[in-house]
Amino acid sequence: MSKIVLVTGASSGIGKAVATYLQQKGYQVYGTSRNPKNLENFTFELIALDVLDNDSIKAAVKYIIDKSGSLDVLVNNAGMGITGPIEDTPTAEMKAVFDTNLFGAIDVMKAVLPQMRKQKSGTIANVTSIAGYMGLPFRSLYSGSKGALELITEGVSMEVKGFGINVVSIAPGDFATNIAAGRYHTPIFEDSAYKIDYENNLKIIDADVDGGKDPIEMAKVIYKITNTKNPKIHYKVGNPLEKFSIVLKRILPDRIYEKILMNHYKL
Repeated sequence: MSKIVLVTGASSGIGKAVATYLQQKGYQVYGTSRNPKNLENFTFELIALDVLDNDSIKAAVKYIIDKSGSLDVLVNNAGMGITGPIEDTPTAEMKAVFDTNLFGAIDVMKAVLPQMRKQKSGTIANVTSIAGYMGLPFRSLYSGSKGALELITEGVSMEVKGFGINVVSIAPGDFATNIAAGRYHTPIFEDSAYKIDYENNLKIIDADVDGGKDPIEMAKVIYKITNTKNPKIHYKVGNPLEKFSIVLKRILPDRIYEKILMNHYKL
């Protein structure tokens, strides 16, 4: 039977690539967007879901189950980026990124788990980030939100394993998407103590994204996971250097690793 799949944040970027690829593989895919009415040219059904609105989440999940009778895979992809020095970034924006990247993802998991428990099967794939394995300058809030989701994934995996449900994380590195357009950028304040370093780092960050991998690589990994009986808990999808940076963090003294990152970001 064709798997029933929910992909959040599927209007562009990684989410759209994953949803399109899984649809091509014969899955019945429901992608989500906060405002799908004005979006066109999608091979899969695009429905409304806002991860910050629990009623919206429940309505979308109910719609899928009522229409298809089951829900086999959740790709928890919806999220937002944020950049800025901690000192200059408004606390409200800090809370917004955690509400979206962490609590939004948790609320979607909570909405699909009752159906998956009923089925005694299901796969939840939380899209995190390689940035979640390390604190990055001027992206510490993004790193923190994705790192927290990595740990939540580990805990939930153990809680639901007995119901036949697999929970995994997939951490992408830099991918060639329009993520920068939807990212919250703390303004570069003329009187900021971080003005020069932050300005330079924004250029480095954007260059890394522009030179990133094709999002189809994420889609292929997720397809493989959905066809694996006992998948790993953590997957990393990125270039060799990005994945090696996680290994280095495990084996190097903290300050040496910090120095390597500071050299990369010209600090």
